[in-house]
Amino acid sequence: MEDMFTDECNHNTCDTSEIPLAERLRPTTIEEFYGQDHLTNIGMPIRTAIDENKIHSMVLWGPPGTGKTTLAKLISSSLKIHLISLSAVMAGVGDIRNAVKKAQEIRVTSGMPTLIFLDEIHRFNKSQQDAFLPYLEDGTIALIGATTENPSFQLNNALLSRLRVYVLNALDDCTIKKIINNALRNQFSENKNKFTIDDKSLNAITIMSGGDARHALNIIELVFAYLMSLKKIPKEIRFEHLKKIIGTNVRRFDNKGEYFYDQISALHKSIRGSDPDAALYWLIRMIDGGCDVLYLARRLIRVASEDIGNADPRALRISLDAWECMEKLGSPEGELAVAQATIYLACAPKSNAVYKAAKSAMSDVQSLGSLSVPNKLKNAPTKLMKEIGYGDNYRYAHDEKDGIAYGEKYFPDDMEPRKYYYPVDRGLEIKIKDKLTRIKEIALGN
Repeated sequence: MEDMFTDECNHNTCDTSEIPLAERLRPTTIEEFYGQDHLTNIGMPIRTAIDENKIHSMVLWGPPGTGKTTLAKLISSSLKIHLISLSAVMAGVGDIRNAVKKAQEIRVTSGMPTLIFLDEIHRFNKSQQDAFLPYLEDGTIALIGATTENPSFQLNNALLSRLRVYVLNALDDCTIKKIINNALRNQFSENKNKFTIDDKSLNAITIMSGGDARHALNIIELVFAYLMSLKKIPKEIRFEHLKKIIGTNVRRFDNKGEYFYDQISALHKSIRGSDPDAALYWLIRMIDGGCDVLYLARRLIRVASEDIGNADPRALRISLDAWECMEKLGSPEGELAVAQATIYLACAPKSNAVYKAAKSAMSDVQSLGSLSVPNKLKNAPTKLMKEIGYGDNYRYAHDEKDGIAYGEKYFPDDMEPRKYYYPVDRGLEIKIKDKLTRIKEIALGN
């Protein structure tokens, strides 16, 4: 088990060139930390915890390279408490027990809790997560979990209720450029080589990083290695140097400062606007730029529900088929299936009725609280449930005329029926709208 708080090597004897650049340049104080101002600025939650010397357990949720591990180390260092670092990829319940045993020993000798940092906490199963609970309760440990996945889905409620969730955002361009320039200032601080970077290269690396500081620094490290291999070491990183390292990929991101998420937006809106040619252009542009095609396929699934919905339910199935093709076959067969789905979605009739209905229903769910299920809609698998009225007066739709219990109310007793779903006059929703209108007319006796 590694104690990440302790100094891992004597800097007089350790060859720092073997340590990745991203690790060598990891901030050592909160003032050196770039990005996540909503958490680290004065008065913000993590900064307040450090300034007031008050540790609490938390989950840091965000994309790779946004500072989750660094924040955990900074908290431990600033609060001067012991840090034990674990990775859920490698650790098991036995490692948790060992960490807790060490924390208990520290608690006895110093009276201080131990901070356990668990990277990729979402990979722990329920029993592994539960192993932390008693020690969180008695104050033996504080836990910082890091995850790229939504904690609401990946952590069990018992553990989640004891942790504060902090969202880390992909780093913006300004922050990435600060990190790159900081690397240029500090990479060769012990020798005569100092580098600057031209604007074209700086913009290209920034866009390629996708908001991931580690990715940006990895590119810089490759460029450094290339420059140091030249007979005449230049003073400036130029686009031609970057192209030597990244190859033709550089041009894909060097297009007038347009960003990854802007291109995603353009793809989505081209499909929504029923322009298959523009949609295909943006899709291929992103594939050519190195975007994860599975991510693009998942985005199409979202588009199929949000912008097409029941106007053409086949769109969702075709999007799922494309995703499955890409997952199972990879490139190039899967990419062509994703392109086919993109064109189909762009040409399909459009409706956001399902999307709007879901948002309206969510608004009611959040504002009205936990209304009880009417007894008539409750299942009654036991004699006791039947005796207390579960299932009483339920109308079995299949026994009714047209297979519909006309006029029946399915909302909670204390809630007036709502209308969320308004089908549009396009595609299959034309027929859906006609059917729902007819059901309402019959229920009203018309």
